Amino acid sequence: MPRNEQELQGVTLLGNQGTEYKFGYHPEVLEAFENKHPEHDYLVTLDCPEFTSLCPKTGQPDFGRIIIRYIPRVRMVESKSLKLYLFSFRNHGDFHEDCVNIIMKDLIALMDPKYIEVEGIFNPRGGIRILPFANWGDADHQTMVQARLLQSMRNA
Repeated sequence: MPRNEQELQGVTLLGNQGTEYKFGYHPEVLEAFENKHPEHDYLVTLDCPEFTSLCPKTGQPDFGRIIIRYIPRVRMVESKSLKLYLFSFRNHGDFHEDCVNIIMKDLIALMDPKYIEVEGIFNPRGGIRILPFANWGDADHQTMVQARLLQSMRNA
């Protein structure tokens, strides 16, 4: 069954032809919508292969891929708002590890998911590739938090 207007009330960016692109960190651009299937645990994966931020010391651009996986509770992130949010890091100076944790915390505040993980796969700089991984889960998903963290450590 299609979503009704009430269910789409908080979604203002999707379909908006007057989109404003922010050129600094702006978490307030994130929007969410209702999960119509909260009775099921299911995984949502969002892949941003063109993430860009700046080195906080040199101002040099850093390029990478951000992969977000989460099990929704009641709210889900709207993908266009996520795109604009991730774009807002383009002129934001922070280390890769900070970016991954900031993204995770902002999405937790927006959605209150059952489980979430954010993985960064950054292009090498100075011959070193940085692969930060952060995750969080509610009390019912702590086994998954530990298992995914261990798996991430083995895959690095």
